[in-house]
Amino acid sequence: MPQLIFYALVGAVAYFGYRAFLREAERVSSRMRRAEREAETRAAGTLVKDPETGEYRPARD
Repeated sequence: MPQLIFYALVGAVAYFGYRAFLREAERVSSRMRRAEREAETRAAGTLVKDPETGEYRPARD
């Protein structure tokens, strides 16, 4: 029985670690895509519209 609990814990840690890795990889790749687009267009930054005020501001990471 203790082996079953141990393997269940190892499986849960591996599952959550894998999900965290995928989330971080997606965040980094989206930042790199945005940087590549900015480099292609020689832009100083990406502007994002604020829905409350309607003003455009530089995007934050």
